[in-house]
Amino acid sequence: MSLQATTQLDALRAQIAARRAQGQRIGLVPTMGNLHPGHLALVTHLRASCDCLVTSIFVNPTQFGPNEDFATYPRTLTDDLAALEGEDVDLVWAPPVDAMYPLDSPFLIQVPQALSGSLCGAHRPGHFDGVASVVLRLFLQAQPDAAVFGEKDFQQLLVIRQLVEDYSLAIDVQALPTVREPDGLAMSSRNQYLSADERAVAGELHRVLVQAAERLRAGEPWPALQARAINALESVGFAPQYLAWRSATTLGPPRQDEAQRLLAAAQLGQARLIDNVPV
Repeated sequence: MSLQATTQLDALRAQIAARRAQGQRIGLVPTMGNLHPGHLALVTHLRASCDCLVTSIFVNPTQFGPNEDFATYPRTLTDDLAALEGEDVDLVWAPPVDAMYPLDSPFLIQVPQALSGSLCGAHRPGHFDGVASVVLRLFLQAQPDAAVFGEKDFQQLLVIRQLVEDYSLAIDVQALPTVREPDGLAMSSRNQYLSADERAVAGELHRVLVQAAERLRAGEPWPALQARAINALESVGFAPQYLAWRSATTLGPPRQDEAQRLLAAAQLGQARLIDNVPV
């Protein structure tokens, strides 16, 4: 029998309760669908440590801004189910919007400004409030012991980790390094918005970040490095939104006693691309 999506919350809870009664460890992989190998790598990673693996597929309206691509975001449930069946997923939670947000005026979380007021949060106001609100709902619905998120969305990862800590949720939040195309481009559902010419240069975002991180480690001053990196991106058609050197634990200014990341977002044609690398 082919893998079927669960669309009713009562049915999901019944299936989770039956698994938990058997002492099974529950894992959750939250997605917005339109699955690619990066998503499937998350599934494979968590499958190794969980008895029951749940993947959610939900295009969350509260994390899209008014001029963003909610209406056109690709929805490919049939193909997604086929891909997940090949990955030995046990349950697929694909709720309608009214199952996630049953009230006309739903509760939404307000993410602290220290985590949401810069980088992607500055360019997408309210985005991380929507992310945190839907992830908390998914955690309460699926009751997982563990969940996994990709490092490509690094700011999102830190938001979710703080969410779990602040609400005292007994969930092991795991991170998986960014899965990339051969030229370094981070895998993303939005990559399909790129034209052939844009796709040919899209890998430059990662190359520029890697080169900047290497030069930073070698002691070159950041302001000049940042300016050169932005110029390099602009020269091949990117419109950079930010390129920042930050603490990998707080997103504040980098400190020598903490892990550090370079993070960037840039528009390339119709696609907004994000990436980050460790320093």
